[in-house]
Amino acid sequence: MSRHSTDILISGGGIAGLTAAASFGAAGFSVVCVDPAPPVTEQADPKSDLRTTAFLQPARQTLMDAGLWERLADYAAPLQIMRIVDAGGETPEPRIIKDFDAAEISDLPFGWNLPNWLLRREILAQLETMPNVTFRAGVATQNIVTREAEALVSLSDGSRYATQLLIGADGRNSHVRRAHGIDVKTMRYGQKALAFSVEHYLEHHNISTEVHRSGGPFTLVPLPSREGRHFSAVVWMNEGPEIERLAALPEAEFEEEMSARSAHILGPLKLATRRSKWPIISQIAHRMTAQRTALMAEAAHVVPPIGAQGLNMSLGDLRVLRELAVQNPDQIGSTQMLDTYENNRMREAKIRVSGVDLLNRASMLGAQGWRDLRAEALTGLYAFTPLRKGLMRAGLGAR
Repeated sequence: MSRHSTDILISGGGIAGLTAAASFGAAGFSVVCVDPAPPVTEQADPKSDLRTTAFLQPARQTLMDAGLWERLADYAAPLQIMRIVDAGGETPEPRIIKDFDAAEISDLPFGWNLPNWLLRREILAQLETMPNVTFRAGVATQNIVTREAEALVSLSDGSRYATQLLIGADGRNSHVRRAHGIDVKTMRYGQKALAFSVEHYLEHHNISTEVHRSGGPFTLVPLPSREGRHFSAVVWMNEGPEIERLAALPEAEFEEEMSARSAHILGPLKLATRRSKWPIISQIAHRMTAQRTALMAEAAHVVPPIGAQGLNMSLGDLRVLRELAVQNPDQIGSTQMLDTYENNRMREAKIRVSGVDLLNRASMLGAQGWRDLRAEALTGLYAFTPLRKGLMRAGLGAR
């Protein structure tokens, strides 16, 4: 079979990979994006991803540059306040509530929340309008050979591509990363997460809420209201066996338990979608580049779903790669470009993976004494205004 050429080949058609395809395509590069699994773009599909993604402030510009924001804005729920609730007392009731308000540091919300299945639908619709971008579903990356001038990539359908830059955006078990012999450091917690959406009669007022007790946070993230009905996305983290038990409960019993675990912060919760289970780990690659290759998103780093850091770290990778490519399009995929990317992103990735790892371990604390210390720490950092504002800016990606 004949060999094709493209400026950029992206291995991985998740949200990060698809956004990268749109971003580089909007910048004028020829792009091919491949993924072995056809994307699921309907909520009712049994295979749909029921998680949501909170795009923090810096991500909006990335979406604008990719021509995506206009498609997504009407579906997005703004996140004006990040509320931390400590319910770690003797009974699972709120004993400390602290609101981190974006108005203290910005005229914009912290971010905007969208369902993952909808993101895939809208990004794919945008790619279909871009003549210089090709998305190939059901096609996997197989053999990779790199040399100084290009990367040669063979795909599962027998086609071959020569590309200036190969981007591995193919997840925590990245084939691209393994093909280059790049090891990872993985931290396991014995945790899983349930992801689902709920309906509630109290308005969320664009407040994203993390309720801490033990085992991991119970997080409610606003979704747009529909016909006067109010909805939130939920990520409920706990030890693996407990998540398995919760996932198997009859709906009425589950609703009773999740309402109690939410500390009734939004009143009784009613399940609005099915429940899906996800493993929780932290992971970071030993390096983010190889010859003619850049790793991004979960191929490079994985964090637990705390503080909306995961995909926003991925879009941080994309911002740097895109800036370097646009500044010197003739040097795309060069050693100089990739060294600059590695130096820019690796240190920050390590800091954020370590920081989220620490937050997750604190959220898992079960002994009453440790939970009391966690509550005192929350009160202390909130009371010191410069520290509170600094933490909010750091959460958005400021250094």
